[in-house]
Amino acid sequence: MTRRLPVDPAPGPLEDYAERFDDLFRARAQREGFRRYLEGLLLPAERNKTLTALANTEPLAGAQRKEAQSLQWFLSESGWDAQEINERRLELLFAEAPTVPEEDGVLVIDEHGDRKWGKKTAHVGKQWLGNMGKTENGVVSVSSLWAEEGVYYPLEVEPYTPKHHFEGGKNDPRFRTKLKIALELVERSVAMGVPFRAVVADSFYGEDEDFKGALGGLGVGYVVALKESHSWWHKEGTIGALWEAALAARWKNAEEPGEWRGVIRTFRDGHKETWWALEVRAGPYSPENAQRALVVTTDPERLPRLGTWYLSTNLPVPGPGWEEEGQAPLAPASVAEVVRLYGLRMWVEQSYKQVKHALGWSDYQVRSETAIRRHWQLVLCAFSFCWWACGAEGLEFIGAPPGTVLQDDAQEVVPAASTTTEGRGKKERAASRAPAAMAASAEGGKGMAGALHNGVAILEGIHRQGPARRVESIA
Repeated sequence: MTRRLPVDPAPGPLEDYAERFDDLFRARAQREGFRRYLEGLLLPAERNKTLTALANTEPLAGAQRKEAQSLQWFLSESGWDAQEINERRLELLFAEAPTVPEEDGVLVIDEHGDRKWGKKTAHVGKQWLGNMGKTENGVVSVSSLWAEEGVYYPLEVEPYTPKHHFEGGKNDPRFRTKLKIALELVERSVAMGVPFRAVVADSFYGEDEDFKGALGGLGVGYVVALKESHSWWHKEGTIGALWEAALAARWKNAEEPGEWRGVIRTFRDGHKETWWALEVRAGPYSPENAQRALVVTTDPERLPRLGTWYLSTNLPVPGPGWEEEGQAPLAPASVAEVVRLYGLRMWVEQSYKQVKHALGWSDYQVRSETAIRRHWQLVLCAFSFCWWACGAEGLEFIGAPPGTVLQDDAQEVVPAASTTTEGRGKKERAASRAPAAMAASAEGGKGMAGALHNGVAILEGIHRQGPARRVESIA
């Protein structure tokens, strides 16, 4: 057997992490490229993390230097399998106590668009970029993430290819809609044995009955958003929309809430917010039906757009006899539990794309599908290294989540201090208003100390903006 030549080690704990992938790279130059690429992604940088920036060379003439050329070859021409790298990355995450997936977590489905110019890049096209809130030329990817209160990380990502890339358009057997890609990601997570309480997604997925039906067919629970305008066929003079059900719930004030139930959400900084939840009994929705619908808001009187969730779930209500009757293969979920589960989706809205920006998710300047997929996988490895390294350091802000505490006793009503954005098309603007806690707050320098500190800064920023740590029903 040929002896493997040593490579220049990555500084500090990154070398320990990189060594766990070495058997997936056949050539010494591949192992070298893997280390240098991750270093470049993790180190703070004022420039976008293009290949020349990762190699720390000048943007134009520097592209011809051997440092940049070697990374270009590693990304575009070298013979390694991005899927094998992703499987190893998840294997390492699943093996560590701070990041092992538990059954109380959720599988978050979401998509992200990156603006790209030209027509030659794989998967590029003029299409709706939800995070930008408009139609632009770009590349869209659909991703699955596992999340709980204490930790989240992406599982898989798949590019969406617009119809004009196929000879037969939408009728081409190779064409996949975003919904089909999302369902495939769920199926693959189930096949991998990833435990989760429910699939969580926004209204793009929640409004599609086929998608929800397919999840039910898989025996998977879901908590998905519905549009504010969601309605159904109804007789004149009866309730025909969720907002109408909310207005008919006899709300007067916090002391006389009518059918509304108070739900206290405790956040990471210790402050509490009282939201109000309504279990809808109208049209196709009822606690006794296969599908439940809930309206969750900070203000039942005004139903503010940015502070109101319209949700649908197939998780049954708690009650005696649900197991014996054989009508509910899924474990029941209280109103507070449904709120908790959907609240975990805020990892995507408030954090996921910030991490993408900090680690250069969209900064690739390559055209081939192979190179794009490889860049994405390397970014995911860099992000997962942050969890791995900080877990090894025993940092206190990583650990088991406090869990959900459901209480029936009346408690003090705390007015909501802020709202969150549920609607699509405002993600990028919301991210731009969020506190900056990325590379700018990390120590500089070329050594691994700066890279590790940057990883810590990224994770600290995530935890400051994470979802509520607890949800308490005050019935």
